[in-house]
Amino acid sequence: MSYYSNIILENYQVRKGKKKKTAFIEFVKGECAKHGYDVNVEKGSFGARNIVVGDPEQAKVVYTAHYDTCAWLPFPNFITPKNIGIYLLYQIFLTLAMIALAFGGAVLADQLFTPLVESWLGTESANVGGAIFFWSFEIIFFVILGLIMAGPANKHTANDNTSGVVTLLELMKSMPTEHKNDAAYIFFDFEESGLIGSSSYASKHKDFKKNGLVINFDCVSDGDTILFVINKKASHLKKELEKAYMPNDMFNVEIAYEKVIYPSDQASFVNGVGVASLKKSKRGILYMDRIHTGKDTIFEEKNIAYLVERSIEFTKLVSEK
Repeated sequence: MSYYSNIILENYQVRKGKKKKTAFIEFVKGECAKHGYDVNVEKGSFGARNIVVGDPEQAKVVYTAHYDTCAWLPFPNFITPKNIGIYLLYQIFLTLAMIALAFGGAVLADQLFTPLVESWLGTESANVGGAIFFWSFEIIFFVILGLIMAGPANKHTANDNTSGVVTLLELMKSMPTEHKNDAAYIFFDFEESGLIGSSSYASKHKDFKKNGLVINFDCVSDGDTILFVINKKASHLKKELEKAYMPNDMFNVEIAYEKVIYPSDQASFVNGVGVASLKKSKRGILYMDRIHTGKDTIFEEKNIAYLVERSIEFTKLVSEK
């Protein structure tokens, strides 16, 4: 394993909560000092801390990845970027499952507590049962939602998003001296809570939001198809991406900007490109599974090596424009 793969997986795989995030931030600061990079920890909404390496405003390209880790879930965050219908059906199924759990819990609470409250009040009333059902449903639903958003940390984050973090660190270390100032790097916080870190950065840097070129690595170590998702307004980047990242004998590389969805930090920027590795089903459907669960343990070094090598080529290409 590479130096960064080993040290991040061993010591910084969980980056959730102030203490663990601070430890990771200090590690990144130390590594930046070794390689001669300036680093700034910029605060955002809800206490987000984005780690900014280099000068994004002057760089030709900014490589990003979110460093926060998700809460553990008993089910995967199943994503099918090029089959939006399947993705939406899965999200609807999860929402309905949450509603069903809350409904069942509220019915049970009604049956258990309504007789007790009516006995205490010395009267029977439909309002009592209705109130207990309503508030039980609300509480259970938002407790479930809270556990999904901010529950106990998932201890296995090889793909989501230790892979993206390692890619940035390896790219920083490997960037040729003559192109060092052509690239900058941002480790975003609170992606798992709704792109809070990247949207905060975009709101503070409006010119960068509009004009900055962002390549965002999120879940790039599990799958042999590398998908580049381009925001629709940045479709002009397709040729440059093809030139730098294709062809490739090791991976199937696809670049798309229509009828595709990948919910990650590139969405906060006009010229945003999301990069993910996916598996392909027998029917040709690209999908991502395992993330947000204890099965997120797949870390293919070859994926990171490919992205680092070709991203250096992409940096050279855009620096010549």
